[in-house]
Amino acid sequence: MKSLLKEISSYWSTRTEGYSQVNQKELEGIQKQAWFEVLQQQFPEKPKEQLKILDIGTGPGFFPSILAEAGYWVNAVDYTESMLKKAKENTRKFKDRVCLEKMDAQNLTFLDETFDVIISRNLTWNLEQPEKAYREWYRVLKPNGILLNFDANWYGYLYDPEKRSAYETDRKNVKDNKMEDHYLCTDIDWMEQIALQMPLSALERPKWDESVLKEVGFLNVQVEPEIWKQVWSVEEKINYQSTPMFMIMAVK
Repeated sequence: MKSLLKEISSYWSTRTEGYSQVNQKELEGIQKQAWFEVLQQQFPEKPKEQLKILDIGTGPGFFPSILAEAGYWVNAVDYTESMLKKAKENTRKFKDRVCLEKMDAQNLTFLDETFDVIISRNLTWNLEQPEKAYREWYRVLKPNGILLNFDANWYGYLYDPEKRSAYETDRKNVKDNKMEDHYLCTDIDWMEQIALQMPLSALERPKWDESVLKEVGFLNVQVEPEIWKQVWSVEEKINYQSTPMFMIMAVK
């Protein structure tokens, strides 16, 4: 019987090319600078060459592409081999500043207190043991290190009729605006079956995250619930109006 982690990896293997294309579209538009500004505003005041950054769940290498081009050095991990292969392609001109490794976000192999910054996007909702992941991330952060996590209540509509209605309204608005529906490029049934097995799908976030991060030991946990307004394109805002992306910033 295939483990759930392997099933998740298999699903994302089928999404590699399409997800990379979405990332490239972001990198070619105004979102690239918008994301860079959001990240840099939160970074510790250190010279770029001294800042140790870890991107967890890098996918096709979105954050490493932005940060390496700006002169930062980035370690990036993902569990899906095809995503790592694509990330290597997408960051090849910055290969001296990007180190890619296969790793489970819930079981990192880095030494304690290695990184100044951990960043992650659209990952925690897709973890079997998100609390364990947060504990691991805390472990590998240096004292005063910063966690920046970007996520949303992506599959709350599987449990809540009101959220289901809002999700259906999003699909209608996308069609009415003659835009690409970001859900149609996925195997929706397969992803929903996985989401039903993920503990965070049924929880209200980021309230859960705030509570757990403080319990883990993080200090000064802050949430920016409208970060999506700064980093999403018009197309994304219409696609995901019912599932706005939040940013969690926590200091060790």
